[in-house]
Amino acid sequence: MRHVLSALVHNQAGVLAQVSGMLASRGFNIDSLAVGETENAQLSRMTFVVHGDDTTLDQVRKQLDKIVSVVRVNDISSENFVERDLMLINVIAPAEKRTEIALLVEMFRARVVDIGPESLMIEISGQEQKIEAFIDLMRPYGIIELARTGRIALVRGRSVQGGAT
Repeated sequence: MRHVLSALVHNQAGVLAQVSGMLASRGFNIDSLAVGETENAQLSRMTFVVHGDDTTLDQVRKQLDKIVSVVRVNDISSENFVERDLMLINVIAPAEKRTEIALLVEMFRARVVDIGPESLMIEISGQEQKIEAFIDLMRPYGIIELARTGRIALVRGRSVQGGAT
């Protein structure tokens, strides 16, 4: 089963290594990982996607809770949450194909962020399925390079009291 874990951690050196090391030592492959500062400069939010059964994931969450620099860990998979991935993709785009590519960019609510003599760099964000579908449509044109952020996620409709502590 796919699990999206959201962890609030102290914004300090070594936390990422501690958390990813603990997951690796338990045999979990991290499918996606994104880390960034929160609204509180003292805290970072780590969002990672892993696969495993509920019992095993519960154990992992408890182990993460024992790491001193971890403030809170939530498996938000069963909650109503918003999830996004960001990608930059550089595609071969000769003059005669640019209009065609531009239409796909518009349909996917992406945007061109750089234009080269024979290429376009496109920025797109959304759910993983959207990003994957866009990649599939760009393959015939020729993908020069791409980079993805990994998933970030927040639970919908949290009250002010439900935010970071």
